[in-house]
Amino acid sequence: MFCVVVAWCSLESPVDGAVQSHEKEKNIMNVYDFTVKARKGMTLNIADLKGKVILVVNTATGCGFTPQYEGLEGLYAKYHDKGLEILDFPCDQFGHQAPGSDDEIHQFCTLKYNTTFDQLAKVEVNGANAEPFFKFLKEQKPADDDAAEETAALRALLKKHNMTGAEAPGDIEWNFTKFLVDRNGNVVKRSGPKTTPAALADCIEALISQSPCCQRQ
Repeated sequence: MFCVVVAWCSLESPVDGAVQSHEKEKNIMNVYDFTVKARKGMTLNIADLKGKVILVVNTATGCGFTPQYEGLEGLYAKYHDKGLEILDFPCDQFGHQAPGSDDEIHQFCTLKYNTTFDQLAKVEVNGANAEPFFKFLKEQKPADDDAAEETAALRALLKKHNMTGAEAPGDIEWNFTKFLVDRNGNVVKRSGPKTTPAALADCIEALISQSPCCQRQ
């Protein structure tokens, strides 16, 4: 009597492997996969901003950093025609410093700071209810590019005033954290609240001309 053992070997051809790899790459999300809520029940498809340099900011109207709106408007006035877009997301998550409705916040910005860029719908940026777009931004840039002592100084200031900012790794520290996205949709820089809009000008100019953007200013 003969016993025949048949061994099966599953082989993956180079072509099959390449196809699977391509499918995985297709599933990798980028900023252009997101749609966010705008004011008045409208939406903004980020893909409509392809080819632009995008500055994303979580803002508040009653914060010590709120005067940065003046600097944001300065950047917008100088660079919008060259390809800069500002995505302003009001957020009431830090110290309850953005209590108004979307339209009230918009009116405040236009009347007090003469902003010409629009404000989007209010969002949360940390925690279980964080806006998916901000979850993605934080995954791409888990920490501010600022010097460590600047982040430490901000945390000490918040603690002094019994305020809670970041609670988990990757969390946004406070209002007016800024993300820069290049013309190809790559998240290239994350700056904390203490970094002024003006300090980002050189990096924005570099991104507009498609030159490498430095990680620290």
